[in-house]
Formats: sequence, C-alpha cells, structure tokens
Amino acid sequence: MAAPPILTLSDIRLGFGGNPLFTGLDLVIAEGARLCLVGRNGSGKSTLLKVIAGLVQADEGDRFLSPRQSVGYMEQDPDLSGYETLRDYAMASLDVADAYRVDMVAEGLKLDLDRAPDTASGGERRRAALTKIVAEDPDLMLLDEPTNHLDIEAIAWLEDHLRTTRKAFVLISHDRTFLRTLTKGIIWVDRGLVRQHPKGFEAFEDWRDKMFEEEDQQRHKLNRLIKAEGRWAVEGISARRKRNQGRVRRLADLRAEKAGQIKRTGTAAMALDTGPKSGKLVVEAIGVSKAYDKPIIQNFDLRVMRGERIALVGPNGVGKTTLLNILTGQTQPDSGTIKLGTNLVPAIFDQNRAQLDPTASLWDTLTMDKELGVSGKNDQIMVRGNPKHVVGYLKEFLFDDNQARGPVSALSGGEKARLLLARIMAKPSNLLILDEPTNDLDVETLDLLQEILDSYDGSVILVSHDRDFLDLVATTTIAMEGDGNATVYAGGWSDYQSQRKEVLGKTAKTSKKNKGVKAEVQQAYEADQSGLSFTQKHRLEELPSVIERLEAEIAKLQEFMSDPELFTKEPIKFQKATDALIERQSALDAAEEEWLELEALAEET
Repeated sequence: MAAPPILTLSDIRLGFGGNPLFTGLDLVIAEGARLCLVGRNGSGKSTLLKVIAGLVQADEGDRFLSPRQSVGYMEQDPDLSGYETLRDYAMASLDVADAYRVDMVAEGLKLDLDRAPDTASGGERRRAALTKIVAEDPDLMLLDEPTNHLDIEAIAWLEDHLRTTRKAFVLISHDRTFLRTLTKGIIWVDRGLVRQHPKGFEAFEDWRDKMFEEEDQQRHKLNRLIKAEGRWAVEGISARRKRNQGRVRRLADLRAEKAGQIKRTGTAAMALDTGPKSGKLVVEAIGVSKAYDKPIIQNFDLRVMRGERIALVGPNGVGKTTLLNILTGQTQPDSGTIKLGTNLVPAIFDQNRAQLDPTASLWDTLTMDKELGVSGKNDQIMVRGNPKHVVGYLKEFLFDDNQARGPVSALSGGEKARLLLARIMAKPSNLLILDEPTNDLDVETLDLLQEILDSYDGSVILVSHDRDFLDLVATTTIAMEGDGNATVYAGGWSDYQSQRKEVLGKTAKTSKKNKGVKAEVQQAYEADQSGLSFTQKHRLEELPSVIERLEAEIAKLQEFMSDPELFTKEPIKFQKATDALIERQSALDAAEEEWLELEALAEET
C-alpha cells in the first residue's frame, strides 16, 4: 500500500526573466520518502526546493500540503541577523521545554550554541541551520547541501540520524557516499524537466545515461524525418502544381520541434598541463611542530614523492589547512624543518575562494591575472601555452556570454568553484594544492575532476571531507586526530578506516592480555603521567561548562513553569517542561558526580 502524500505539486510553471525554469512540473512526496534532488549547477535544484518549501511562488500551478503536515527548509546561507547567539536562532520556533532537543543535535554536530552569529564561521552557521531543522523535526525536511563545510564526524552523525528517522526528507548534496547511503528515490532536474526514479542514488548514473541514449535516438529519428520531408518539399514541386499542404505543415511542425529541443549541457572542458617535471622529492617534513593556542602538529615526519596524492582528514578546527600550508611552505613551523623539492610549480585552490575578487567580473578575473594576460590583447588569455579568447574559454567551463561581464559575486558556489578551476587549469603546474575542492560541484564536474587528477603527472596535496572523492583520488591519507597527533595511512578513506580498526583491535587485545583491564583502547595508550587519559582530561575540562549550561536550562524551565495558570491553560506544554526538567536534573547530577570522580583521580597523582 502506497504511503499517503505529504505534499503535491501540480502543473507548476516558473520562469525568471522570460525564460521558463520549470514547465508542467508534477511532483508527489509521500510520508517517509528519502529522496535526492540532483542536477547540474544552475539547473534549478535550490529553486525547486524553495517551491516545495513554499518560499518561492510559482507562476502557474498548485502546491498542496496535506493537513497537519509540516515542512522544514534548511538553506545554504541562513539569515542569523537579530539573534544574540546560535542557540537563540536554533530555538526560535521551539518551546523552552524542547531545548534538550537542540542540545542533543548540537552535541552531535559539535556546535557551540553560545557563539554569537557575527563571529560564527560558514561551517558553524551551516551547523546552526541543521541543528534548528533537526530539532524542530518536521514531517518533511528539505536540506540544501547539508554536508558542505561539515567534517566527516559531523557528516557521520547526520547520516546516522537521517538513516534512523521516520520523517521524509529531500537532499541536495555533492557527497555521493552520503546520497548512496540514505536515499531511496531520485528527483532529477534537467533542462526544465523534472523526472523521478524509484531507486536510490546508486542507480542515478545508469538511469541518466539510459535517458540520454533514448534522447539521442529520438533526435536521430527526428533529423531523418526532417531530411526526408525537406527532400519531398523540394523535389515534389516539379511533380505537382499544388503541394500537399498537410505535409508542408508536418515539415514545419518537425522543424519547430527540433528548434524547441534544448541542447544538453556538456561537461566542463577541464584539463591540466603538468608543465616542467619536478624533482623526485616534492616535500620532506622532519620533526615538524606547530601550535597556536593549542598544538596543531607535533614531531611530524613525512616524505612526499613525485606523483603522490596526499589527503589530510580530520575534524573541523583540528588544523588541516595549517598543516597544508606548512607542507607547501606558506606557513613556517615552530620547530623542525620543511624541505621543498626542486622545480616546483604550484597551483592553489583555496576553500574560501579568496583568490576571487567578488567585485570583479569573470572577464577581469582572467585577463587581469599577469600569468594569463596576452601582451597587447585584452580579450585573450594564455591557456596552457596557447592564446584563447576569454569568452570562448569561459564557455568551456559552462559560463555563457552574459556572465562574462557580470560580477563574481553573482555566481553560485558551484560556479565560483568552476571559475577558480578555470584559472588554475589555464596555467602549467606540477603540484596541486586543493583545500576542499569538492564543495558545491555537481556530480558530472566531480567525475571529470577525478578523471583529470587520475591522469595528472604532477603531485597533489588535498583536504576534503568527501569520502568517495578521497577513495578515488588519494594514495596516502594523513589522519589528524587532535592534540598534535597525526598518523599516516596508505590509501584513501576506506583504506584508512580498515587499517585504523585493525590497529585498534590489536591494541585492545594487547591491553586486555597485559593489563587485564577493560579500559578503551584509546585510553589505554593515551594515558599520560597525570593518571588521566586524554579523553578523561578533555572531559574534566569541559564538564564545568556542561554543568553551567544545565543549571541555566533548569533555571529557565523553572521560570517557565512558575506561571500558576500554565497547567490549566497549556497542559501539554506543562508536561513537556516537567519531563525536560526531570531529564535536565538527572543530567546535572550525573555531570557533577562525574566531575568529582575525575577531579579526585587527578588529585591522587
């Protein structure tokens, strides 16, 4: 029996500036649906999500939300203005009795709810938006690139939550592992058409290729019909005084049908010129250490040879970008030595797109680059040693004529990434430094980027949270685990995970055999001279703030419940607040007891 629908779109038409984005769009989202929304950058995925959310009004058609059903929308760049803290933003639509749900989600996403919005990073703003929608728990969640700027641990938490929820959701994401794990249906936006498929993302590429093949066959048949009817129209005149007007009209209709077909968007014409060959040794790190307010790396050794692909992984804030800059000579270590190889020609892709001036046009972004400019010609640039017209080169990266003179600030995240790739790939290089290159790129562009890196003769050092991308690209993975610890593993993400499990398993067996204790493996070999493990020390440091937060929440709940008329006017809210107060008091008692135990253990040593 089919699940009842939550939301229905019927015969939707929407256009901007006279150009139709969607025409005759029909869509049904049922209870418990797990859908991915896919399509090329600029195809209208985010706009469709906003139509589903009711934030964008269609020109024609109907949107129907079933009674007593709710829809929540998480946008890419949430508006946090007017809120003093991220907690205030996340709690905006919730009762104080539901504060515990916000805390649970924030803990899973590692979000500091007390941070002021104007000091929050892009990743923290994204996690605040996620915290808000997950805590609100609507019947239908609409998530626009939820994994962007999240580290792998936070992605794993979100993945686990969505895997176990019974609520429906629609996802836009470039993270193919995330989509393959979670989705059981596809919504594909392509040139104004919206198609649906009943299988998950793992079936998308085969389904897409089949649709394209059928389209090519139909186009071939149409061309043959036009050719045949056109021949009759010319040759038939000499045989008849009066032409068959029906066939004339048929020819006109066939030509109109062909004119109405929208050409498929190709893939960006990306290519890399390796340039001069570097020395065999690219980078050597010996005893490198770096710290700011906390250790980033300690006594780190590494040798990167020509042709290797090195990936840095770890939680946000652990120092991956800092280590990347140290290895490439952009940041000096506090101690130890960095030796860079000979004849290196680096190309840098930074995660913040800082190399792009938002006020400059795409034209100026390329022509004003001294390494790309052609003497005496302001409409051409040098592309891998050959002069090429600016607009022609931009078209290779899927930009149209109108965008060439437009500002960089008008571009989407995926378009900014393509523009930066266009700038990098115009120059020869033998060392690519890629900091979060996969953010905002569509599936087709990611596929092409992986193929290019696979055939690239130079070396690559990258930071990424995209597990599929790491598996396909990396030959060596450096796992940064915090407190200055970094471990080198062979292979990509899956190889690192399997090797880590094997090491931890062996350590656990040794610990049980030699010490006869049930301590966790990490605690067993992280214990230091203080008698507290790294995990215990970290917990002891954070418990005071946990206790303070719980005390504040208890005070708020008590204040909320102090209204003598609350029980009679709002019995449901009163019961929720009572349950939350009991839960908070139990958590406070446990936290205080844990703090006393750890403090006593620390004092014994």
